[in-house]
Amino acid sequence: MALREYITELERQDRLIKVTEPISKKYEIAGVLKELEPTPVLFENVKESNFRVIGNLFCTKAAFADYLGIRVNEIIPTLVGAIENPSQCEVVSNAPCQEVTITNPDLESLPILRHFEIDGGNYITSGVVIAKHPVYGQNADFHRFMQFSNTGMAVRVVRSRHFDKFLTDLKAVDIAICIGNTATVLAAAATSVEIGVDELEIANALEPLKIVRGQTVDVYLPAETEIVLEGTVYLDKRHAEGPFVDLTETEDIIRREPVFEIKAVTHRRDALWHALLPGALEHKLLMGMPREPTIFKAVNEVVRCVDVNVNPGGCSWLHAIVQIDKQAEDDGRKAIEAAFAGHRSCKHVFVVDQDIDIYDPLSVEWAMATRFQGDRQMIIKENEPGSSLDPSAEAGTKMTTKIGFDLTKPLGEGRVKFEKVPYPTVELGRFINGVRDKG
Repeated sequence: MALREYITELERQDRLIKVTEPISKKYEIAGVLKELEPTPVLFENVKESNFRVIGNLFCTKAAFADYLGIRVNEIIPTLVGAIENPSQCEVVSNAPCQEVTITNPDLESLPILRHFEIDGGNYITSGVVIAKHPVYGQNADFHRFMQFSNTGMAVRVVRSRHFDKFLTDLKAVDIAICIGNTATVLAAAATSVEIGVDELEIANALEPLKIVRGQTVDVYLPAETEIVLEGTVYLDKRHAEGPFVDLTETEDIIRREPVFEIKAVTHRRDALWHALLPGALEHKLLMGMPREPTIFKAVNEVVRCVDVNVNPGGCSWLHAIVQIDKQAEDDGRKAIEAAFAGHRSCKHVFVVDQDIDIYDPLSVEWAMATRFQGDRQMIIKENEPGSSLDPSAEAGTKMTTKIGFDLTKPLGEGRVKFEKVPYPTVELGRFINGVRDKG
């Protein structure tokens, strides 16, 4: 379904908060989104723009699962299936995202948010960037854009990513920044796949997706996205980018990054701008959740993997909780090594049994308290390449110490003493009026 159809459904279910009072794109919208997280919020009266702003759309796995009409524990197999079986999108010539075309765009007219007082400028954070290479075809990915003029932005290009390859090869790359996308497009753009795979075809495998050629750039983009910024990124034109508050909610450094020059804006009539709050739950979900299938696949090659949670407490990037069906005593150690291979930015891996709720921090901590001995069940990997997002990693190199925690109970008769004894179950309604039984 299109994003606005999902928003209509949220409103019908009374799960959407509307803000009708005038509000500024400078700090105020960001502050309200954080205060009301994880509830979706629609801002109908933005002082500096005629566009409405929507945020906190997919802050939880439950929200993402609800969009797809599946259960939370079906997310990983659903994503794995789409990644392994991408399908071609239907190409159309007329699209809602091109109902209005502006050929002399002014970035100041858009609700590009200033999130934090330390920000180097107004930032686009929710944009899915579509680029094309003559050899590798299309790529869809997330990049942040900092506005520095009415027509120019600095784009953070992470080295070794696919778009970095495109830009290095071509020196100038036409792109479309798509804002206001479906959950499927957002999730697909956040996946890590081999170069040459069009992430929009992964989105199409999740639900049918129509695409349309850009008005001024030769790329194909989601036909029902809300707002599209078309233009060119230049490798040799540079501008300061940052500071920026990233996934870890800490301040990123200032860098000299390539410049994006805007050519045109197309949008739906009465378009919605999707605001993605940096470091907050929606940002974390879209970073961490697409890494879970890769971890699951890697672990499942060596042991029986049941589920994976790249949890918000670990910034949805640096920690992974892996649930396994333990068959051999060394399964925990095998799972740890495989998880690190499946997500190389991961810093800490926790492996647990099936009776531990990987979405409940208290349950995982209980497993560590009762089933773990550091001298026997901890794997320490010193001087390993980690994540540039980790402020404690070695500056300039990303080198870090990675640790795996095997929190599984032993096999055999001895495992009984590691299991929780269940409390008696009762029909509470028999004893207390008006109280319903759990479940």
